[in-house]
Amino acid sequence: MKILVVRFSSIGDIVLTTPVLRAMKNQLDDVEIHFLTKKSFQSVIENNPNVDKVITIDVSINEVTSSLKNEKYDWVIDLHNNIRTKSLKFKLRRPSKKFPKLHWKKWKLVKFKNDAMPNLHVVDRYFEAVSHLGVKADQKPCDFPILTSDEVELALYGLKEKQFCAVVIGAKFKTKQLPVEKLTEIVAEINLPVLLIGGPEDRDLGEELIKVVKRTDVFNSCGKHSVLGSASLIKQSAKVLTNDTGMMHIASCYDVPIISVWGNTVPSLGMHPYRPENKSSYSIHQVEGLSCRPCSKIGFASCPKGHFDCMLKQNTREILDQVN
Repeated sequence: MKILVVRFSSIGDIVLTTPVLRAMKNQLDDVEIHFLTKKSFQSVIENNPNVDKVITIDVSINEVTSSLKNEKYDWVIDLHNNIRTKSLKFKLRRPSKKFPKLHWKKWKLVKFKNDAMPNLHVVDRYFEAVSHLGVKADQKPCDFPILTSDEVELALYGLKEKQFCAVVIGAKFKTKQLPVEKLTEIVAEINLPVLLIGGPEDRDLGEELIKVVKRTDVFNSCGKHSVLGSASLIKQSAKVLTNDTGMMHIASCYDVPIISVWGNTVPSLGMHPYRPENKSSYSIHQVEGLSCRPCSKIGFASCPKGHFDCMLKQNTREILDQVN
């Protein structure tokens, strides 16, 4: 059996497909799994041992449509479920299944704060797309393998394994990101050395944070490593403090306690850390009782209400108690 799995983006969403890939590989006889994604996210999936072939696009599905037709897939498993994947499935004309995206229920939750979402993680909804094959969740976390060549030595920062706290300071959207004043309160009192994790766009925030907290054991790795390199640092940490980001989902792949902080998004959207076998290994911190939350299922560049209460009213003492 040859199966094409489709998930174009983004980091966290692709990581969350990995339990499905593993279950298909382990539970189906003689199965070959191909994975279609955007080229910019190739590194997120290319080391996965359950994927036989990674296919990428830069902009359009037309780049690969002809070659995909030649593969004559037995099934197309659509774990993105948007207009682009609908067009792809129409062109391939192969049997396909998609996962329930629950647009209407998400819209009601965001627009009217009417929470009719099922008590299911998005990974469990992904599995609905392969249930017809008899594939079931194995109740294990996601996978994010790191090659030896991608590992980062802690000696670079003078740190030791499992003796520091990784703090993910960035997020794709600002409304999902702890502001510097809250980060300062927390980082100043973490009782372990701190390693700041983020991309090049977070480097200046990291430097500002270090200047304000005036600690000699806070180190800025933002922008210095690939996603895989940052993942290796998280894997070696004692605990991870993170916003609702792709790095949160990568952290959930490893045996590391997670303290997650939520701003404009809410866990009931189904995107909290996926650890079905150990739900006590992560905590969720959010400001309860805000009538404006969630304001989006993803995020904004700034608070649409102008007050940013979902982050500025975070209980830093509660977060610190969990971290420490």
